[in-house]
Amino acid sequence: MTAAKITALAAIYQFRALLYVTVVVMAAGCGSAQKPPAAPPPAQVGVVTVHPEAVPLVHDLVGRLSATRQADVRARVAGVLQKRVYKEGSRVKEGQILFQIDPAPLKAALDAAEATLAQAEAQATNAHVTAQRNRDLVGSGLVSRSDLDNAQANERSTAASVQQAKANVEVARINLGYASVRSPIDGRASQQRVTEGALVGQGEATLLTTVEQLDPIYVNFDQTAVELQRLKREQTSGSITLAGDNKAVVELKMQDGTSYAHAGTLDFADVSVDPATGSVALRGIVPNPDGALLPGMYVNVHVTVGTMNNAYLVPQAGLQRDSTGPYVLAVASDNKVAMKRVVADTALKNDWVVTNGLAAGDRIIVSGIQSARPGAPVTVVANKEGNSPATVASDTAPAAR
Repeated sequence: MTAAKITALAAIYQFRALLYVTVVVMAAGCGSAQKPPAAPPPAQVGVVTVHPEAVPLVHDLVGRLSATRQADVRARVAGVLQKRVYKEGSRVKEGQILFQIDPAPLKAALDAAEATLAQAEAQATNAHVTAQRNRDLVGSGLVSRSDLDNAQANERSTAASVQQAKANVEVARINLGYASVRSPIDGRASQQRVTEGALVGQGEATLLTTVEQLDPIYVNFDQTAVELQRLKREQTSGSITLAGDNKAVVELKMQDGTSYAHAGTLDFADVSVDPATGSVALRGIVPNPDGALLPGMYVNVHVTVGTMNNAYLVPQAGLQRDSTGPYVLAVASDNKVAMKRVVADTALKNDWVVTNGLAAGDRIIVSGIQSARPGAPVTVVANKEGNSPATVASDTAPAAR
């Protein structure tokens, strides 16, 4: 066989081998295209299992603080203001002297009234002696009946003058006491309104300062009449239980977001509706031992008016909202995700209070929500502390991709 034939046969064999390899590769490629891809594993989620329970019924409102008692301190007698005795803004006690009015004219008026009383008593004594003498002599005929009547009338008149003089002395003594202006209540005294040397009490009771009792302190707020009627209907149906008189708890939160340390109670509810606002005036009373609360301040008011008897607490991470409203994603008995529309209008600490849309034993997804889709299967996993996956949210659920 010649070299040319050998070369030709080698080329033919190489072509057949290349063709065989190409066919095998194409067959393998066709087979892999026809084989379906492996399904992704179910998403891992953490859940909480909810059950109906009694939940505090809390209303968030805005209130304004006011003093429990407020007294205007006024000059009750005319005179020149000599000095201020108290320190402005300090706490004062009932009966404590706050201002001193010049007592000299009032002391002189008292002395004059006492002198008038002494004169009236002397006249009354003489009239009594004369009347008694006439009573003793009228029987012997030495004194006429007319003289006796005049003597007894004078006796009665002078006795009445003594009583009037005593009353004038008492008035003068009271006015002299008013020269020392005292606090009518316990509280905190504000700044003085009139300076020393001013003539006060001339024709009117001049305002000198104001004393306000701040411990405890009032917080005033309003509640719509519609909301109050709804609460009464729900109490009648048994879905809620309202607190009794002076049992509703009032808690305050300051404007900077900090919570006030002392809780109070609701102590007053008006019996009429304000026609301008459609609201009912309410008032709470709160301890203020440190004086941190001042009249006129605005605060956020949390009023626990009772309890909701069959409510569900859902962590905030488990409740979502869309254009239709709030909803949760729950794991059904077949481990598939189901969407449930709920009613959740109130937040309690880190939970939403759900009043409709859930059933006892529902497993609400609180982690891995991004990977959960309604109708898709999921795997419920335990949290890192080893608690049951049916009762706690998972901390090991993978983040959404």
